[in-house]
Amino acid sequence: MKLTQHTVRLRLTEPLRISRSTMAARDAVWVSVEHEGRQGHGEIVTSVYYGLDAAAIARWLRGAARELVRFPDPETCLAALRDGEWPPADLPPAVAAGVEAALLDLCGKRADVPAHRLLGASEPPSAATARTIGIISPGRAAALADRLARDGFSVLKIKAGAPDPYDDLERVRAVRTVAPHARLLLDPNGAWTAETAADFIPRFAELGVEAVEQPLAPGDPEALAKLAERSPLPVIADEDAVGLEDARRLAGRVRGVNVKLAKCGGVFAALRIADLLQGSGTDLMLGCLTASTLGIAPAVHLADRARWADLDGHLLLAHDPWSGIGGADGTVAVSGGPGLGVRRRADEGAGRA
Repeated sequence: MKLTQHTVRLRLTEPLRISRSTMAARDAVWVSVEHEGRQGHGEIVTSVYYGLDAAAIARWLRGAARELVRFPDPETCLAALRDGEWPPADLPPAVAAGVEAALLDLCGKRADVPAHRLLGASEPPSAATARTIGIISPGRAAALADRLARDGFSVLKIKAGAPDPYDDLERVRAVRTVAPHARLLLDPNGAWTAETAADFIPRFAELGVEAVEQPLAPGDPEALAKLAERSPLPVIADEDAVGLEDARRLAGRVRGVNVKLAKCGGVFAALRIADLLQGSGTDLMLGCLTASTLGIAPAVHLADRARWADLDGHLLLAHDPWSGIGGADGTVAVSGGPGLGVRRRADEGAGRA
């Protein structure tokens, strides 16, 4: 097997502001695995929060390429991933997830079946995806929410964590006014103190918010679990739930766990977390980073396992170089094609970094 890579720049339609940063663009590394004339593709996006830039990703991928040569074919390597026997423990989860995606795509193409069939699902998954509204003025949030509701979005995820939490409250109130029937999720990205959370979560509950994601700063999962016990809104762990052991620690103590393939290590790691949560009272949320359709597609093949799907990263881009999962009408779905079922657009629209 041969592994190749190249880096592209993904630009957002407009900057996305969350509590800890504002992002206008990010680099993505496309990884391809080739065997016997067929290719599979995956994507790894850079992340300041997870400490991965394009140069670091490239170095890790060169190491992964050397590892791949010990497998006779992609199916053997994918089975090792499924069984937790590969990759090496020191490979960053985002890099492992990108290589796994390329292998899943390649194996599906070789077997002429979509990836979800290789993951044990018979029906093509689809889900109503949340659409993110960043920290913007109430007026802009209302205008965006109104357009999204008319486009078909039934779930809106509103970023919180402004310096003044009353600003968050006004933003949610403005969205609720123009989208009275939408399901609203709130995400402060760990910006609140316990006191702020205790004071404001009941106010958001009165506005019909469905759940709040990672209200407290990560690093103290016990504090998050204690908040969840008394919160009038379901609490979903994100930054405090990176991998399997984090999920084990929080299972039954929070209402949801946000599983991102880039932080847990890929689809098989996500499936292990889903199995762990089954019957615990903690539901699965599938999340993502801002990425192209290529980067989002593997999670869409798991969408039928989740209570909440937050798979809109490709919808935030000024131009998505890939297609195949939809989403512009509020629903993401697999195409039914072999592998990941994604296609490169004729006009790539993303420059090489």
